[in-house]
Amino acid sequence: MVWTVLVTALNLVMFVVLGGLVSRARGMFGVPAPAMTGDPRFERIYRVHQNTAEQLIVFLPSLWMFAFYVSDLWAGLLGLVFLGGRALYASSYFVDASKRAPGFIVSIAATMVLLIGAVIGVLFFN
Repeated sequence: MVWTVLVTALNLVMFVVLGGLVSRARGMFGVPAPAMTGDPRFERIYRVHQNTAEQLIVFLPSLWMFAFYVSDLWAGLLGLVFLGGRALYASSYFVDASKRAPGFIVSIAATMVLLIGAVIGVLFFN
């Protein structure tokens, strides 16, 4: 399961980096904890981190189930697609929240393929 482990680690590194950006943005834009609102630039950075956390809750179990019941290599490749989608989502959202859709679509599509594939794998190829 080397590919799944690698992609899991890369996605977790991305999440930690996004958390660091939130921390840095608090100082840059004067939004002390526990406040969650303030400068719109801070709010965009915070929302990217929060939305990524929400996505990881579905993505990571789907990734591992797919790897176990279908293919480690394909899970890894789909995990990279998810990672790319999240990177596109973040870079777009940081600049203009209305431009976030393409990155969201890429990442949620990868997750849905993993989830549906895992269910099919467990039902028909177990």
